[in-house]
Amino acid sequence: MPSRPHHSARYPARTLSRSDLRALPEPPTRPGNGHLQDWALKPLPLIEAGARAAQDTGSDVFRLRLGLPAVVGFSPAWNRRLLTDLRAFVSAGSFSKVVPYLSGGVILSDAPGHAGRRQLMNPGFGKAHLAALQARTRAALPPIPDGDFDALAWADRAVLALLNAAYFSGEFDAGLLHAFLAPLRRPFPVPALPRPLLFLRVETEVRRLGHRRLVEGGDDLLAVLAPLPGGFEEVQVSLAAAHDTTTHALAYALWFLARHPQWHAPEHHAAVLKEVLRLYPPGWMGSRRLNRDVDWNGVRLPRGALALYSPYLSGRDPALWDRPDTFDPARWHAKPPAWAYLPFGGGERLCLGMHLAQMLIHDVLATVPPLRAVRGDDTPQPGITLGPRGPLVVRRDASLTV
Repeated sequence: MPSRPHHSARYPARTLSRSDLRALPEPPTRPGNGHLQDWALKPLPLIEAGARAAQDTGSDVFRLRLGLPAVVGFSPAWNRRLLTDLRAFVSAGSFSKVVPYLSGGVILSDAPGHAGRRQLMNPGFGKAHLAALQARTRAALPPIPDGDFDALAWADRAVLALLNAAYFSGEFDAGLLHAFLAPLRRPFPVPALPRPLLFLRVETEVRRLGHRRLVEGGDDLLAVLAPLPGGFEEVQVSLAAAHDTTTHALAYALWFLARHPQWHAPEHHAAVLKEVLRLYPPGWMGSRRLNRDVDWNGVRLPRGALALYSPYLSGRDPALWDRPDTFDPARWHAKPPAWAYLPFGGGERLCLGMHLAQMLIHDVLATVPPLRAVRGDDTPQPGITLGPRGPLVVRRDASLTV
């Protein structure tokens, strides 16, 4: 079914009886810790309850008590404001700051410096340059196993090999690369723990290969980023940002194609991936910090507060989507509601690796034989990224043809 058009009246502007965060609806709290326990252990039910509380009062934002002022919004209007007003909603001090893998580079740069830094990096991640790498990444794809296999574990290995090919022409030590990225797949706070020796080993290897590119040239992503100011840091940060997001999106796509084999054809893969990213966006929650007071429908959001947007909530909002919890690639025959589908963010800060992730996933899906789902648990597990609990056991289905 096509997406519903967005009606601004669903989230009407209104003035509440109070003028600060206390006026906002919120999910139920726990004595003594507000929302901290549920945020750590069950964040998806927590934000779903917050969204229901907001919708019940005609609002599009709700409050979270996380030890500092925090507000979550989910309407297209909120998403647009947060992702385009780069002076008021800044990245410095957001959640990325507490994760060593993501606490640097263009991810944490703000206006006015962000645009210039991003422009230097854009050519390397553009479609033209990625097309030049495609033969190399396709050659790095591991074969589909015979018999039953876990699509989640296979996607993890496959994406590791594909990114090694794209960034380093396959020259980075595979064991070290795995050790570097593996903690990102663990529940919080594991990804936030300092790993100075591991990071030093990785940085040393990135610099060794990078200096070779500076002398000998090359066309991989390292060769493009190494000459840039802070280029070696950008390599590590963008690599970390790419791995789990691509892995989880690919794993879900393989699982749903195994469960719905009628969609396993090249002409359908784009819609399948969009539907997977609507239901299970790896970047399920985005964060900014308010650099100044902001008035939102009569409520003063204070400077210093956390301002959050959720592609997960926006992608499942029944005000915006027909049968929002149903996997239905046919809905993509129509355009989605503006600012409601944000798996790669939006505005000036649109995900740098969007084209890379899409290229890699589509190349994989184009080579995967017909699959059949055997057993699995696709319950979304939120951490740094949103992924399936797993395993997702599938096997080749010789009775079908692509």
